[in-house]
Amino acid sequence: MITDWPSLPPQARKCQNIRRLHDLPARMKFLYDLFPLLLFFAAFKLYDIYVATAVAIVASVVQVAGFWLRHRRVETLHLVTLGVIAVFGGLTLWLHDDTFIKWKPSLVYWILAALVLGSQFIGKKKLMQRMLDGHVALPDAVWNRLNLGWGLFFVVLGALNVYVAFYYGLDLDEATRTAAWVNFKVFGLMGLTLLFVVVQAFYMARHMPAAKPDEGTK
Repeated sequence: MITDWPSLPPQARKCQNIRRLHDLPARMKFLYDLFPLLLFFAAFKLYDIYVATAVAIVASVVQVAGFWLRHRRVETLHLVTLGVIAVFGGLTLWLHDDTFIKWKPSLVYWILAALVLGSQFIGKKKLMQRMLDGHVALPDAVWNRLNLGWGLFFVVLGALNVYVAFYYGLDLDEATRTAAWVNFKVFGLMGLTLLFVVVQAFYMARHMPAAKPDEGTK
């Protein structure tokens, strides 16, 4: 996350726009599911991929249930993640084959890509615009580019996961390849997502209306 922004003079309105986006990564919490991810990683390091899969399934159920109890609603990302991990994680445990759980990130990203890109043609507002509506004011053309960028980014992340899970390090033993995939899933995919959030935040700041000066400065 972007934190500890320096204080800026009133004249630096573009910089003020950037500062207004300092908490954007928190607002865009749908890009990753940190709670089950960290538990999955810890369980894998302590045990193996199958225990980690079981832990991730339980953690996803707890996350959805906890969010509903607190807000009386559920988020799309949580439901998509829970649905995919319940099915593919369940198959992993039932058949004792980690191929299924390795497909899970790609399927989640591609479902999100379909939702985001589909909103380019369905509905009055793009999905990204609906999620940030009321927090950020941008021209329609900018929302269109942002939405398209996120959709394509999700497609790329899904493809990267497939490559690392099934094609990277074919000369290595299976345990080493699985460990490499877990590290990429936790640090690689999340790191790329956070980097993309920061890039998008600066792009959005360029197109936001300049902040009005305070009455006392007139």
